[in-house]
Amino acid sequence: MRAFISVDLEGMPFVVSPQHLIEKGALYAEARKIATEITLTAAEALYEAGFSEIVIADSHGPMVNILPEELPEYVYLVRGYPRPIAMIAGAEDSDVALFLGYHAKAGTFHAIFDHTYSGANVGKLELNGVEVSEYLLNAYAVGHYGIPAVLVGGDEKLLEDDVERFTPWAERIPFKRAFSRYSAISPSLKVLKKDLEDGIFKAIEKYRKGGTRPLELEYPIRVRLTFNNSGMADVGELLPGANRVDGKTVEFEAKDIIEAYKAFQLLVFAASGVTSLFRR
Repeated sequence: MRAFISVDLEGMPFVVSPQHLIEKGALYAEARKIATEITLTAAEALYEAGFSEIVIADSHGPMVNILPEELPEYVYLVRGYPRPIAMIAGAEDSDVALFLGYHAKAGTFHAIFDHTYSGANVGKLELNGVEVSEYLLNAYAVGHYGIPAVLVGGDEKLLEDDVERFTPWAERIPFKRAFSRYSAISPSLKVLKKDLEDGIFKAIEKYRKGGTRPLELEYPIRVRLTFNNSGMADVGELLPGANRVDGKTVEFEAKDIIEAYKAFQLLVFAASGVTSLFRR
C-alpha cells in the first residue's frame, strides 16, 4: 500500500505572517518545523494503518520546506521546483492522497493567505466553468490516476468550501480559523496531532470500505485563467489554441487535467516573466 501526501505551508497551524513563507523570512524556520512535525504525524499514522510506502510532495514556494532528516525510512520526499504537475509530483501509483496545510482560493472572505497557486499572477482559475482552489485542482489531478483524496488538513474556509462541496467523503481536519488574511486561531499542536491521527484512521477505514472515490472531470477540459493584470494576459494568449476572453483572461481547451495542469503552470511562468521584465 502506498500513500501520497501533498504539503503546503499557508494552511499549516500558527502560520500567519508572510515571514513564515519565504526562505529568508524571520519566521520561516518556525514554519518549516511546524510543517515537518504535522507531516511526520501523518506519515506515522499512515504507516500504522498499513501503508508501507509514503511519498511526500513538498509543495510550497521553492518546494524545499520539509526537514528531511526528521523523516523515517519508509518515506520518499519529492523536493524542488519547477517540476511537472507541481503539487502532486510523485502521486502516480498511490492508493490514497492526503493534502496538508492547504488554504482557500483567491478572493475568499476571511481566509488565511487566500490565493490560487500564484498570488502574484493568478486572480482566478476555472475548469469547465467551476472556479477551483489549489486543493480542487490537485484533487482532480490525482483523480485522473484513480487516486481518491481521503483527508485534507488546513484552513477551515477551504474545508467548508471546496472540500465539503466536491469531496464530501474526505476527512476534514481544521488546522486554523482565520480572523483575516494575516490572522488566525489554532488549537495546540498536541490537540491537532491527535485530531490528525484520528482523522487518518477514519479516512483509511472509509477507503477500505469503499466509502471514497477519485474526483473526476469531464474531458476535454475548458480552462479559463484570469491573470492579475492585462500584461500577463497579453503573453498568455500566445499559447497555441488560447483565446483572449477579456483584458485579463485567456481560455483554452485541454485533453485532460494533466495537460491542463501543465499548460496552466506554463502560463504562470510566463506571467512571472512579464513581471520580471519590468523590474530589471
